[in-house]
Amino acid sequence: MTEFTDHAALPPDFAWGTATSAYQIEGAVAEDGRAPSIWDTFSHTPGTIDGGDHGDTACDHYHRWPEDIALMRRLGTGAYRFSIAWPRIVPGGDGPVNGRGLDFYDRLVDGLLEAGITPSATLYHWDLPQALQDRGGWTVRDTAHHLAGYASAVAGRLGDRVRHWATLNEPLCSAWIGHLEGRMAPGTRDLTAAVRASYHLLLGHGLAAQAVRAAAPDAEVGIVNNLSTVAPASDRPEDLAAARRMDGHTNRWWLDPVHGRGFPADMVEVYGVQLPERPGDAAVIAAPLDWLGLNYYFPAVVADDPDGPAPFARQVERPGVPVTGMGWEVDAGGIETLLLRLTEEYGARRLYVTENGSAYPDAVRADGSVDDPERTAYLERHLAACARAVRKGVPLAGYFAWSLLDNFEWAYGYGKRFGLVHVDYATQRRTVKGSGHRYAGIIRAHRAAHSGSAA
Repeated sequence: MTEFTDHAALPPDFAWGTATSAYQIEGAVAEDGRAPSIWDTFSHTPGTIDGGDHGDTACDHYHRWPEDIALMRRLGTGAYRFSIAWPRIVPGGDGPVNGRGLDFYDRLVDGLLEAGITPSATLYHWDLPQALQDRGGWTVRDTAHHLAGYASAVAGRLGDRVRHWATLNEPLCSAWIGHLEGRMAPGTRDLTAAVRASYHLLLGHGLAAQAVRAAAPDAEVGIVNNLSTVAPASDRPEDLAAARRMDGHTNRWWLDPVHGRGFPADMVEVYGVQLPERPGDAAVIAAPLDWLGLNYYFPAVVADDPDGPAPFARQVERPGVPVTGMGWEVDAGGIETLLLRLTEEYGARRLYVTENGSAYPDAVRADGSVDDPERTAYLERHLAACARAVRKGVPLAGYFAWSLLDNFEWAYGYGKRFGLVHVDYATQRRTVKGSGHRYAGIIRAHRAAHSGSAA
């Protein structure tokens, strides 16, 4: 196994963190005024989730957050990326704010700060209040404005202690997987709805960024995208064109508008859907970014698929290439390539790897310990790629491992485990895995390497 040893490449103040999201870990879906989200509805719809699973209890983080902060301290992480559940804060999507929901995040933030851990809050990680979905969800413009209203309430309460904010997590998944492919909430398969949702998500990003900055002037605001390197399956012209379309679908559609370039014209033509544009929208969507977040898991190798859904390109499996338990190809070099692209092509001034991790079947030993050498190797190789990128000039400020805990893995239910910490869902017992111990060792070694440097 290749070990990560280039600690000196990463800056002394590098943020070592872990990441989670509200619906995947919190549970307590009907407590203290929380209303249903689209994921409550979707996960309770027969046939949508492997094993018939749902997030009603998940990791019970809502009640066990002090234990989970203690785990972070044990790992030695200095930052924690979590998401806030919109239906806890504004149960109706707009209108009255639920103080009990804000109280929970108040306690969580104070607990993190007391433990010396920097909170990094994501406003939207896919759990749209069902009340808004009933009124059209992301296919209607009003939802973008409601996101801004919710953002204002949250930042107004937490902004005196939380400086690092993400507006959206992976809008690609909300728009394309949720509205085009139907494999995530709300579970529709409609290209027009998907394109409209994509537009309103990015409009919501811009409006929410404005709202956070108005409520918390010292806030540092960014957006988190899941990106992939894209390569053609062959040198046929059709596959080369398919790779260009997939890059537009996966990467450029989400990066270009927030960097002031507008939506890619070639992809507007591919989709054939008129954008719901209004004067002034482009400037709102291109709200200045203090940082940019990269979620990276796998590369895309694609072939032309003229009879498939947009973007008329399909992922191909390559024999002999290592894959994770999700069936995703392992290519650590992809994270380096993408970090360089964001720096060189989009001029990113501060970057974070906001998610990176792998699912593998865990081996629980007789003594209760958990050995996961494949996940450890994945972590090592991707951190080594991050260090190479930094040495080439990438302004990488931190890395958040996905995930702190095994959790509800969306349509895969509880069968896929990404955690550095194993969760026995029957007992809620947490056990640091081998990968978690290794991550802690890497963090200690980095700090030791820079112990003589100014932080």
